[in-house]
Amino acid sequence: MQTQEKPATEKQPQTEKRYYTPEEYLALEESAIDKSEYRDGEIVPMTGGTANHNKIAGNFYKKFPSTVNGQDYETFINDVRLWIPLTRRYVYPDIIVIQGEPVYQGSNKTIVTNPLLIVEVLSNSTKDYDRGGKFLAYRSIPEFKEYILIEQYRYHIEQFAKNSNDKWVLTEYDLEESVLTLESVEFQMPLREIYARINFDIKDEEVNEPTSEIEE
Repeated sequence: MQTQEKPATEKQPQTEKRYYTPEEYLALEESAIDKSEYRDGEIVPMTGGTANHNKIAGNFYKKFPSTVNGQDYETFINDVRLWIPLTRRYVYPDIIVIQGEPVYQGSNKTIVTNPLLIVEVLSNSTKDYDRGGKFLAYRSIPEFKEYILIEQYRYHIEQFAKNSNDKWVLTEYDLEESVLTLESVEFQMPLREIYARINFDIKDEEVNEPTSEIEE
């Protein structure tokens, strides 16, 4: 029986991955319309936020300074970059709390290095990264002592706090009547306030995050 030969398929040339220096990334970010993270040479575009995401971050951000008024903390939201030297990353946490004076990277007043507390609002496309590689990178920062992960489509908060033995302890909250109590700062906030004006039925998820670096 005669068989028909399949035509040979040409191999497509592989595109060489481009790596950037931190200086190149910062220069690109100055003129970029959308924000990107820097991960040890790779530039990764960030996803756009949802209405739920923005409201939850805003609720926490508005409550925190008014509650700790008079205490020695600085609070930043969204647009301030965090430099993680051990893993060579620039990231944009949703909320950064710093005890005392911010330590900036060089003369740039938009890049901090010494967070005490970080809050991230989880999305479907980034929650594994926030719980995994990103948290691992955060833990390399000596000043970092508490990590709050807030889901946006149901009542659920994960609180990771570093204890006196340098162990990270997980506490979870999943009831509307629960009260988030921070370990690193004297601060409490009911979940009903964190989730104020949130409609869990709206699934306006952001576009999935690209995994490759940006084009030049």
